Amino acid sequence: MVMWRTQAYRELYAPVADVLGARTAKEFEKLRVHTVGDLLRHLPRRYLSGTELTDLATLEEGEHVAVMARVSRTQVIRGSGGHASGPQRRGGRPSRLEVTLTDGHGYLAVTFFGRDRLVEYWDRELGKGVRGIFVGKVGRFRDQLQLTHPEFVMLDASGAIVGASEEKQRMATMSRSGLVGMYPATAKLPTWKVAECCRLALATLSGADDPWPEWVLDAADVMRQADAFAAVHQPRSLAEAEAGAQRLLFDEAFATQLTMAYRRADVATHTAIRRQAVPGGLLDALDARLPFALTDGQREVCDTLFAELDRARPMQRLLQGEVGSGKTVVALRAMLAVVDAGGQCALLAPTEVLAQQHYATIRTLMGDLAGGRLLGSPDAATDVVLLTGSMPAAAKRTALLRAASGEAGIVVGTHALLNDKVQFADLGFIVIDEQHRFGVEQRGALTDKASARPHVLVLTATPIPRSVAMTIFGDLDISTLAELPAGRQVIGTVVVDAALRPAWVERAWQRVAEEVAQHRQVFIVVPRINSSDEGVGVTELAERLSTGPLAGVRVGVMHGQLNSDAKESTMAAFVAGELDVLVATTVIEVGVDVPNATMMVIWDAERFGISQLHQLRGRIGRGEHPGVCLLISSALAEETIRERLQAVAATNDGFELAELDLLQRREGDVLGAEQSGSRSSLRLLSVLEHADLIVQAKQIASDAVQRDPDRSTPGFVDAVTATEQLMAGDFLELS
Repeated sequence: MVMWRTQAYRELYAPVADVLGARTAKEFEKLRVHTVGDLLRHLPRRYLSGTELTDLATLEEGEHVAVMARVSRTQVIRGSGGHASGPQRRGGRPSRLEVTLTDGHGYLAVTFFGRDRLVEYWDRELGKGVRGIFVGKVGRFRDQLQLTHPEFVMLDASGAIVGASEEKQRMATMSRSGLVGMYPATAKLPTWKVAECCRLALATLSGADDPWPEWVLDAADVMRQADAFAAVHQPRSLAEAEAGAQRLLFDEAFATQLTMAYRRADVATHTAIRRQAVPGGLLDALDARLPFALTDGQREVCDTLFAELDRARPMQRLLQGEVGSGKTVVALRAMLAVVDAGGQCALLAPTEVLAQQHYATIRTLMGDLAGGRLLGSPDAATDVVLLTGSMPAAAKRTALLRAASGEAGIVVGTHALLNDKVQFADLGFIVIDEQHRFGVEQRGALTDKASARPHVLVLTATPIPRSVAMTIFGDLDISTLAELPAGRQVIGTVVVDAALRPAWVERAWQRVAEEVAQHRQVFIVVPRINSSDEGVGVTELAERLSTGPLAGVRVGVMHGQLNSDAKESTMAAFVAGELDVLVATTVIEVGVDVPNATMMVIWDAERFGISQLHQLRGRIGRGEHPGVCLLISSALAEETIRERLQAVAATNDGFELAELDLLQRREGDVLGAEQSGSRSSLRLLSVLEHADLIVQAKQIASDAVQRDPDRSTPGFVDAVTATEQLMAGDFLELS
């Protein structure tokens, strides 16, 4: 249990059930609200004045809304089961009341179903007021937005309620309270109930001292926290509500940047062993046998890495690069420089498939330089070993001994490297591939295996917009590889509408067979392992193809539920050309290198995010032939899906796609996954919209660390603690 240093954090991290009760708290879980702070940061989407009608053009299907509008017309439609004076006969159609609402410009349909007497009662109630508040979920019928059975209350010209039930009184208070917040809501938590819960939560705040010192508030030009919560939930003016929201946005930006600033300061206090490149060693030997020339970008990044490895302060660098930009070669050259200087290196990968691929790639590039002390190996050779959790016990013992003795200059592995039994003689350099797959504690567990602080290089094939980099990787220096090595082929991407053009799908399988006939290989990616109501799975699709359009083609299957030996043998067979087509899940998303693979078919492509689609197609076109990627989807009637897939087809620029991906996923997690049902990640901050605020918060955070290097300010301690908890999960899940 966290011991918060400030009253503000103690109050905001109290369970929301303490204020609202367990039953209501359970309903709030659907809105990602678990603590009092979550509730108070659950801000209205917009504000209405007590006399303002809702702009009906802003409504969206599926949204829970509170609409203030005038009743334009009503019409009672008699059902087949009864009449005004008699009960409705069982089995007949109910009567209905059709209502048209207006904001003076547009219209919204509202429908009520029921017995004749009830329908007539609703009709009379709707005629009693000048305008009304209607609360419900926006649906669609006959291509027209509508509300079905909304709760409503009618108001007279002065805003007074027409009717007296307690629930309607609560609804009506919205119209008499100046600005009315329209909250994100659910069927069981309509907007007025959310507002009432926020009012109760506000009453629990003690008005304790602000968690930030006065100088921070002055530098940021924001109001005090307690005032900000009141301003957003009970505003007297729109300007006051906006000022309150600005303070809460700053809180999220500042807490994140403060955490990153203290991390950078912490790294600066540690010393590392200098690893100076040694002429005539493994690095020079590798360069002499590389079958390709390094790009200018690769050389530039390598020079930066060599300079930082030769410092007594630990390197903390992120290397981001396009799919296929050559990050592995850059990392390998840096690792060999460390080995030449007497240190060991660990390469941590998130999956066994990726670890095995890295291991195979490194051994292929090094050749006999990876032969260790085997007879005939060069004098400078070192051992390269693989360590994964599913390895046989004997192989695992051998790998552990070689790492502990120092014989293995490079140890490649998965989470198995974090085990207490894994020891190194002199761990000097850690390479982490796809860092967002590892938590802070996991990365720290590997760092702790070194006697001195090791140098760290993080690799990511996901291009990261600058504002995200400041937020997520703010403790790291950043290098970018944008230039593709010579020989990388252009990948053409085509969107296939499986619903409207099923013949195109059949043509896709013919195209696969044609590619195989030219002695080339194909990936077919499926979003799920097993078939379900949502679609076909890997195994079933592979069987359909093997007995249908791809009969006679050597088809393999790959997914995460296969044991390690099966995955390794399948991938090895595909790499060796013993399989023509590999039907797989996203286990082949990163790191897999098969130069002869020239085609990829992505089934149910709408199930993948933009960056993930870009990552997947990066598995092809890595040899001498151009690549083609087909995005097959049955959901292109949905405009956002069609736009997303067409955007991927329109460009191979990963940085452009990363910006678009982030823009479309703006409501998603940024710092991390929801943690153990008790906390959620950034609620308010948009790393695209609020880039300037993030820059400002970064500068104030740097000043904070200079003023308080020992972290004696209680609010700073709490902010870092809370942020570190959020970051203990996945950093940036692009799926």
